[in-house]
Amino acid sequence: MTAASTNFSADPMMLDLFRVELENHTRTLETGLVTAERDQTPEKIEPLMRAAHSIKGAARIVGLHTAVTLAHAMEDVLSAAQQGKRPLSSEAVDRLLKGNDLFASLSRLDIATLPTALEASAEEIQSLSGQLRVFLEAAPEKKPDTPVPSEPAMAVSAAVPSPSDGKAPFEETPAPEVLSPEAVCVARSLTAPTTNPRFSQEKAEKGLVRVMAENMNRLMGLAGECLVQAQSVKTFYDNLLAMKKSLFDLETPLKHALEAGTRADDDGTATIIRETRERLMVAQDTASQDIVKFERFSRRLEHLAHRLYGEVISSRMVPFSDGLHGFPRMVRDLAKDTGKKVRFDIAGASTPVDRDILEKLEAPLSHLIRNAIDHGMESPEERIAAGKPAEGTLVLEARHMAGMLNIFLSDDGRGINPEDLRGKVVEKGYVTPDMAGSLSRAELFEFLFLPGFSTKKAVTEISGRGVGLDVVFTMAQEVGGSVRVDADAGRGARFHLQLPLTLSVLRTLLLEIDGEPYALPLSRIDRILKISRDEIREIEDRQYYTLDGEHVGILDARQLFHLPPADNPSDRYAIVIISDRLNRYGLAVDRFVGEQNLVVRPLDVRLGKVPNISAGAILDDGMPVVIFDTDDLVRSIHQLLTTGKIQKIGKGPQQLAAGKKRILVVDDSLTVREVERRLLENGGYEVMVAVDGMDGWNTLLAHRFDLLISDVDMPRMNGIELVRTVKADPLLRDLPVMIVSYKDREEDRLRGLDAGANYYLTKGSFHDESLLGAVRDLIGGP
Repeated sequence: MTAASTNFSADPMMLDLFRVELENHTRTLETGLVTAERDQTPEKIEPLMRAAHSIKGAARIVGLHTAVTLAHAMEDVLSAAQQGKRPLSSEAVDRLLKGNDLFASLSRLDIATLPTALEASAEEIQSLSGQLRVFLEAAPEKKPDTPVPSEPAMAVSAAVPSPSDGKAPFEETPAPEVLSPEAVCVARSLTAPTTNPRFSQEKAEKGLVRVMAENMNRLMGLAGECLVQAQSVKTFYDNLLAMKKSLFDLETPLKHALEAGTRADDDGTATIIRETRERLMVAQDTASQDIVKFERFSRRLEHLAHRLYGEVISSRMVPFSDGLHGFPRMVRDLAKDTGKKVRFDIAGASTPVDRDILEKLEAPLSHLIRNAIDHGMESPEERIAAGKPAEGTLVLEARHMAGMLNIFLSDDGRGINPEDLRGKVVEKGYVTPDMAGSLSRAELFEFLFLPGFSTKKAVTEISGRGVGLDVVFTMAQEVGGSVRVDADAGRGARFHLQLPLTLSVLRTLLLEIDGEPYALPLSRIDRILKISRDEIREIEDRQYYTLDGEHVGILDARQLFHLPPADNPSDRYAIVIISDRLNRYGLAVDRFVGEQNLVVRPLDVRLGKVPNISAGAILDDGMPVVIFDTDDLVRSIHQLLTTGKIQKIGKGPQQLAAGKKRILVVDDSLTVREVERRLLENGGYEVMVAVDGMDGWNTLLAHRFDLLISDVDMPRMNGIELVRTVKADPLLRDLPVMIVSYKDREEDRLRGLDAGANYYLTKGSFHDESLLGAVRDLIGGP
């Protein structure tokens, strides 16, 4: 180690500049080296050589001579490859990547510890530099016989400064060397400030400004509010138009009054009317002129607000490629570890992506890529035997479509056999064999995203633990997006992530419930429907709609938010279909208002988690609106439909037929409940049902009944406990109770009667007349 490196002392600001430069160049090297392993044309090698050269020059400027040694060795190897003297072998690329990893680790250190860490790695650097020199010493002095392929292995671009003279130094000499533009800036700052005002101006215009994330978020919020307020001007414009119309409408009766006053020869009245009409016409002209001016002002203000908001949004956007620096290297290493050949292409690298979303994408995409290589890609021998090229292709693509960010990851590997997946789903006990046979392809592939689900039999360090796709699904749900997969056996797989362009703006569907607006993220809506009353069916007192062969339960949004039922229910209902992993339901709302982009305003943390609500926003007219939490909504609907008393669409909470006697049927068997309900309804009685004793007790507290019919064996509260509870209540003790049970032993009958039941009937013996006859004996006819 040289004395210069031992007695190191440098300006911390210079070290920080060096660290930033090191970070930029190591990214260029990592991406380019993976590509250069297959494409060693001079134009591909030249940016890499320049990057190593720039690191060497910058390290020398700040006095890090140990780093100079390694960078110089890497530069010489790359220069030899550029000139065709020594093609890069896989081993050489491994050594270059190892050296680049060392520089990358240095770039992530604090500047105070960087020199110390570099000195601690001196021996490793010397060893690695020596290994790189071995490739130069063994290099042939002639160009290779076989031409280097010009087709790039990975479609990854990197902006690297090009040399002005096309030459590169090959030996360490004391003579002044050509430095990179970054190193030149460092050198100038170490000596004296620049005196060229034009240079300073250009540098300032092209420079970067660091802004705290929280400040940028506040700026985003203010820009969004500015846009909302600008759009709210339309309301005032509409009011002015209405006022103008009122003025013109007022002119006609004044004209008629003036004619009548003139005929009556009432000069005083006619004069007043004439003056009023003249003033009205002046007001009309003034209003017309002001409306034109206001409309122009409103249009300019809204345009300016849109531009401001667009610029703020753009400041949060970065190219998609900024989040992909480690992926080409990861693909290369995984392919090498598994003995496979994989070509990795990136399309849409310049697609703008929100920084926050790009950060969240790293882990999911990493899992998808690992799964694609480990699960999807075959070995070269398997691919050749299947009639495919030995090298597999993995394509990652990003593009904007329909106002959303769409990420696609596709491969041409072995794919997924839907029938094998169907068998795996049954094997894990998620569904019965009969249900599995009726699942569509889309429904079947949804099981891949369940926690712990994996089609891989063996657990490896790469994949097979069933956690990767769960991470992908969770991330998509968190940002209000979705993920889908489609695959065929032998034809590869394609994953599609649909995400919002930014987390600050949300595309929503505005709904109206009890005269108030609510917003639901568009990306979480399965379908919106307008259905008639006749299309709604009922089973065991629950309403549902058949959508694509599936019975979708429906709940009135008014009940979910504890609002009163509609006074005049419509014959057609607006239904929004939403779902999560396990359930799918329809939410009935008053009407669909329309689609709108909203600036998301997080709720105050002091409120905690508000049920069914994720955030708030401001509409164009300045009115506040809450944004629904879709997963929370689905869970709330599921809980109400399975354990609560449902308020039917178009009916009040207790709207039963007038004059009919009411019977409550409590049984945990769907079949028994339906049979008893139909028998009783055909007999002229009004019937409600409950799914167990606890549900029955709650229903008894909420409604009035003439008879209770209950099973014995039920969860939560059995029939005997229910009867005893009813008979112990002073308001319900006189309610007639009938027990209907499969238990036909005498002791079972006596046990039920002792609890307080008025009648005991066995399910195995009753038929239409026996049940109805028992009911008539207890409460009479309907």
